[in-house]
Amino acid sequence: MSATEPLVLGIETSCDETGVGIVRGTTLLANVIASSMDEHARYGGVVPEVAARAHLEAMTPTLQQALAQAGVTLDELDAVAVTAGPGLAGALMVGVGAAKALAVATGKPLYGVNHLVGHVGADVLRPDGSEIDLPTVALLVSGGHTSLLLVRDLVGDVELLGETIDDAAGEAFDKVARLLGLPYPGGPQIDRAAADGDPTAIRFPRGLTLPKDMAAHRYDFSFSGLKTAVARWVERCRDEGREVPVADVAASFREAVVDVLLTKALNACRDTGVDRLLLGGGVVANARLRQVAEERCAAAGVALRIPPFDLCTDNGAMIAAVGARLVAEGHAPSDLGIAADSTLPVTTVQV
Repeated sequence: MSATEPLVLGIETSCDETGVGIVRGTTLLANVIASSMDEHARYGGVVPEVAARAHLEAMTPTLQQALAQAGVTLDELDAVAVTAGPGLAGALMVGVGAAKALAVATGKPLYGVNHLVGHVGADVLRPDGSEIDLPTVALLVSGGHTSLLLVRDLVGDVELLGETIDDAAGEAFDKVARLLGLPYPGGPQIDRAAADGDPTAIRFPRGLTLPKDMAAHRYDFSFSGLKTAVARWVERCRDEGREVPVADVAASFREAVVDVLLTKALNACRDTGVDRLLLGGGVVANARLRQVAEERCAAAGVALRIPPFDLCTDNGAMIAAVGARLVAEGHAPSDLGIAADSTLPVTTVQV
C-alpha cells in the first residue's frame, strides 16, 4: 500500500443515489452513480422505503461497474469507506451493510465517513490536482442539507457555523416547483423556468436576515417562510383571475435563495478572516448560484472553489477521497460494529 496514495473504494447511499467511487490518493479512478430519482418523481419527493429498496437492487451492479471502470479488483484495495451519516436511516443501512460485508470478505479496513465532509472532500479530486487551501469556509447546499462550515482540517477539524432550521434549500426548490406546476426534482425545473424571468419582479423575503435574526442566527438558514410567501403570492394571483407569471416567480424565488446563501457565507468569510469559500452539494448545479457566487466573491476578494460538476451531487468518489485522506494520515479504521447514524453531526468526520 502507498502511504500517500492509498487505493480506496467509497460507497454513498445517504439519499436516492447509489454511488460507488474509487480513488488512488487524490486521483479519481471511477465514479459510478445509479439514481432512483425517477421512482420518486411520481410521489413528488424522496420516499425513504423506496430509496432503500433501490439501493439494495443497485448496489452489486454499481460496484461491479466501478471496479471495471477503475480497472482494479477488490483484492487490490487498501480500504473501504462508506457514508455512515447523516441521511435517511434505511438508505444508510444498505450502504453501511454492504461496506461491512466487503471489508469482512476482503480483510480490508473499514472507514465510516461523514456525508457532509464528503462534499468538501470532493474538491481534492480536481483533474488539475490543485490542493484545497485550508482553512476554508464551506457552503453545502443540497436537497436535505444547507450547512455553513469552517474547515480547518479536512479530517481533523470541521466546525459547524450554521445550518437550516427548517427546509433545506433543495427542499424549498422542490416545493415551490410543485406550487408552480413544475415536475420533480424542482431545482433544474426552477432554473430552467427562471431563465426567462425577471429576478427583481417580486421581492420575496430573505429568511433570518433581519437584525434581530442575525443576532441569534447569523449563520443559520430558513426557507420555510420564503416558500410560504411564494405560495401566498401565487394564491392571490389565481384568486384575482390572473395568469401566474411562472418565469418571474421562479426567478424571484431563486434570487431570494441565492441572496441569503451568499450573504451568510460571505459574512462567515469576513467574520472568521478566511478569504476562501468552497461550494458543494447538488444545488450548486444551479446556474444563478454559481454566477452570483463568482461575482460577489470577486467583489469581496474571496477565492471561490467549486468541485468538479459531476462530484457536486451525492457520489461515492467523495467518500473514497475522505477515506483516502484518513488512511494516508494514519487514522485507525472504524470498528466493524459501526451503525448508520441519520443525524451524525458534521463535527464527527469519522465514525
